[in-house]
Amino acid sequence: MKTLDTIITYLFAIIYLVFALNYFLGFLPMPELEGDALQFMTLLGSTGYMTAVKFLELAVAFMLLLNIHRPLAWLLILPVSTNILMYDVFIVGLPTLGVLMMGLNVFMVYSLRKNYACILAK
Repeated sequence: MKTLDTIITYLFAIIYLVFALNYFLGFLPMPELEGDALQFMTLLGSTGYMTAVKFLELAVAFMLLLNIHRPLAWLLILPVSTNILMYDVFIVGLPTLGVLMMGLNVFMVYSLRKNYACILAK
């Protein structure tokens, strides 16, 4: 199980690292957006929200890659993974990367559940 956790951690971190860096550096071609997806991304971009999210993605990717408070990193990125899944399902109508990211994130939070016992205790 430890090997699987390690593979998932590095895969997840690299995906977030690449897409966060691409937001700032623009080295990957991005598909043309239209309709609701274009309106949604335009709004997020114009408010600075997307920049904040991408900085969070970078921070979490480095936390995961460098093994700095990994259980905390998995919780910090969970809302971002959820938002990606919701965007894919409700705005684009085609769940793709969001399913993968959410699945990996939920698996790792479950795998590390003993680390969260103190915040779930009554």
